[in-house]
Amino acid sequence: MTVTSLPVSATKRSWKVLVTRQLPGNCLSDLDGLADLEVWKEDGPIPREMLLEMISDKDALICLVSDKVDREVILSAPRLKAIGNFGVGYDNIDLVTASERGIPVFNTPNVLTEATADLAFALILSAARRLGEAERFLRKGDPWTWSPNLFLGRDVWGASLGVVGAGKIGRAILMRGKGFGMRLFYTDTTRRDDLEDGTGAKFVTLDELLSISDIVSLNVPLSVSTRHLIGERELSLMKEGSILVNTSRGPVLDEAALERALRGGRPAAAGLDVYENEPIVLPGLLKLDNVVLLPHIGSATLSARRAMGRLAAGAIAAFIRGERPMNTVNPNVLGPDKEVGLS
Repeated sequence: MTVTSLPVSATKRSWKVLVTRQLPGNCLSDLDGLADLEVWKEDGPIPREMLLEMISDKDALICLVSDKVDREVILSAPRLKAIGNFGVGYDNIDLVTASERGIPVFNTPNVLTEATADLAFALILSAARRLGEAERFLRKGDPWTWSPNLFLGRDVWGASLGVVGAGKIGRAILMRGKGFGMRLFYTDTTRRDDLEDGTGAKFVTLDELLSISDIVSLNVPLSVSTRHLIGERELSLMKEGSILVNTSRGPVLDEAALERALRGGRPAAAGLDVYENEPIVLPGLLKLDNVVLLPHIGSATLSARRAMGRLAAGAIAAFIRGERPMNTVNPNVLGPDKEVGLS
């Protein structure tokens, strides 16, 4: 992480930092000697009322993307000076309220790109080759024999891959598709010459991408404009036999519309790692064999999760030391006259 030195306040004391879940490895070590940590040790979220109580005297918060850090939470912590989010996306945090209070929010970019792209491609392969169905079939223990028609799937090699959202993860998925000899397409808010030069992918509109792609991967951040970006109309544009994969954010996809579309065979299969009302999965999806369902494990490799923790904690530590972390999602709060650091 690159930082720029800023003046440190003369009055020094340890900060109180709340960490909403135990993180892998020793990734909080950057805060040694700088902060007193209170870590929630249960393997589940802090109950709402307890979170409001626990954060009330804290100077900083390290939270998960599954933690709802809304206006009530932020305003209940009068000493709160910084928030580190264990994830790239930060739609779980009320950025407007944080910025109003001059609280910088840090995220964890770059370190989970390859792990998430690997997982997206695993979903592509699993959905195309019906791996979830085949494994469940085998585990049942029923007698079986090799058959020419047993779990016939779809080809991935040489198929057409369309990526919706050509950020770092989208680009990494396209690179994997290039290795599979796929015809590559992408759509984004703007055309990306650098991406086209590196991958050979062709820029098309969203409607075009949906209509020509054998496999569609969703990789956009969640915003007002991307909520239900893929709904009933968009799903109806997809090819017969096509596959839809979502590793971005659940609300980007209308799950009820997807369930209906999967029952109708267009798309023919799907792979999901994120959900609209996470951790709740739409009950109808749980009953379908033609969808692969994972519990939001896109970044779940040991190296990626450790790096995420180090980046989140490192940003808080840098801020305490009076430095300006580069992974600040609302850098406007760190104006030239903004005093940061120990106080």
